[in-house]
Amino acid sequence: MTDPVDWPWPEAPEPLPHPVVDNHCHLDVRIRGGLRIEVADALDRAAAVGVPRIVQVGCDLEDSRWAVETAREHPAIVAAVALHPNEAPRLAEKGELDAAIAEIDALAADPQVRAVGETGLDYFRTGADGRAAQHHSFREHIRIAKRHDRALVIHDRDAHADVLAILDDEGLPERTIFHCFSGDAAFARSCIERGAYLSFSGTVTFSNAPELRDALNVTPTDRILVETDAPFLTPVPYRGRPNASFLVPFTLRNMAETRGDDLAALCRQVEENTDRAFGGAWPRHRPAAA
Repeated sequence: MTDPVDWPWPEAPEPLPHPVVDNHCHLDVRIRGGLRIEVADALDRAAAVGVPRIVQVGCDLEDSRWAVETAREHPAIVAAVALHPNEAPRLAEKGELDAAIAEIDALAADPQVRAVGETGLDYFRTGADGRAAQHHSFREHIRIAKRHDRALVIHDRDAHADVLAILDDEGLPERTIFHCFSGDAAFARSCIERGAYLSFSGTVTFSNAPELRDALNVTPTDRILVETDAPFLTPVPYRGRPNASFLVPFTLRNMAETRGDDLAALCRQVEENTDRAFGGAWPRHRPAAA
């Protein structure tokens, strides 16, 4: 791990008129990347602009353990645990995939865990030779989510048809979320028809992503979530810099403008949707200065 360095975080945006949840964040990636941001600082910055709760998402065993431990220490954080689809082929090559899946199963039983994810398929970074391991891992994660009554958080990159085929074959858990939704309006409708929630990240603010705004416009209000995927996918006007939960207001305002929705009403609905998708509310964080 590199030595932490101070980072010139952007100025805080105007607070939202009603709180929302960052339902997909990787606080540990920021720490490992050498940026000096403590969990308490991240929570304070986010809560001050109307984002007082966070879902910390694991992508491997170490991340998932860290997510559970962090959720135990901070009531405003809940955990999601999983093996990222790009992790599955690497573990399979070492003969360790099934043992790792078994540990995710055990972690998913923890009361701090609200979701199994991010799991799914990624055909962008993994070639055809790794797809069998991804499919196996995805199916097992779906079964874990059902077994423990957890939300399923899906990573889908360049694999829309196969993701839906596996979901249809296994049957969707009661609560399923397409993280960082990346499809067009037609794919959005296919997901919504299956009862899924669509979570939009900073990519929806990018000028080269009109298909995402088309997807947002056809998504029923009661199926919309918002996320950062921090430290990635920073919204305009800070695209290219590290992301953080306190930048959610830029994404939410863009979403409201795109849809022609009242911002406060959309915020209230997004918070209600998140609580429903993740199995109920949890405490909001109060900034240290409050």
